[in-house]
Amino acid sequence: MTTPPIAFPDVEKLVVDILKSDPSLGAAEVSRDAPAGFDGTQSAVLVSRLGGTWVGDLYLDNPMMQLEVYGPDKASASILANAARHALLATLGGTYGGTTFTDVVEQDGPRWMPDYLYRAANRYVCVIKLALDVR
Repeated sequence: MTTPPIAFPDVEKLVVDILKSDPSLGAAEVSRDAPAGFDGTQSAVLVSRLGGTWVGDLYLDNPMMQLEVYGPDKASASILANAARHALLATLGGTYGGTTFTDVVEQDGPRWMPDYLYRAANRYVCVIKLALDVR
């Protein structure tokens, strides 16, 4: 059995960079953190790693990625959530920043989820599991 790497790839930054490069998300703020002055009604995609596993023999990092997607209204947030989801699902088989996406599986499709921190928010959340070859 192999040992895990000292550090996993910075998958949050990797996913942020991938989403920022997608023209369909050009009007949205894509980041790990909410932008200054954020109240939940702006177009934004917030990216977080929820955890995951290491498969040592295959040198795979299997992060669970959460996309919190906001818009000025519910319909806009839904459209943006589906665009973000599509952009990440399209990475299957691609190599980005030296990391190959060997599998991309939706674990929880975009679903409406009230946000108790930002009361006026229009938010959809989805979770996508990645398999990243880190060799």
